[in-house]
Amino acid sequence: MTNKIVWAVIFTVVMLWSGYHPKDQFTWFLEVLPAMIGAVILLLTINRYPLTPLLYQLILLHCVILMIGGHYTYAEVPLFDYFKEWFGFERNNYDKVGHLAQGFIPVMIAREIFIRNQVINGAAWRNFLAVSFCLAFSAFYELIEWWVAAATGEDAEAFLGTQGYVWDTQSDMMLALIGAILGLLLLSRRHDRQLASLS
Repeated sequence: MTNKIVWAVIFTVVMLWSGYHPKDQFTWFLEVLPAMIGAVILLLTINRYPLTPLLYQLILLHCVILMIGGHYTYAEVPLFDYFKEWFGFERNNYDKVGHLAQGFIPVMIAREIFIRNQVINGAAWRNFLAVSFCLAFSAFYELIEWWVAAATGEDAEAFLGTQGYVWDTQSDMMLALIGAILGLLLLSRRHDRQLASLS
């Protein structure tokens, strides 16, 4: 129970900070909407389908990344402006952190659902389909960005966050792929231990 309270407190505090005078209200809403939806889903399923502690931690991390991006817009997160100057980058790369997380975290969600519901037999096929899920999710998110931009025009520029980079969409999906593979490589053993104790 304590961990759930800590999770809720961190989520609420960061969400309130994020929504306090954000750079652009419309962009803020677009960026934090997935975090809000995720929190509602977790609240509705916390008793009948509790997740491993690792998954709750990862989901909270992903929500915080979204809320920081929503507050500043992904192209103007101050720390990454400093990185831009220090390393001579041509753009603020905070959005790339978000897209790496878009693979790293959903791959573990897919893995947990696949294992607990015995969707797939065999680790190789499970890993392949979990990574494929992340790529599909990343591609679908790019489609959402396109639809929002087409529907709202210039108002969606901060949401797209391309910053003039012609390969932004493709690099976003590549980072989701890299994140998904890294998630499986780095977290599978710890995840397995938690799944065993959960059952």
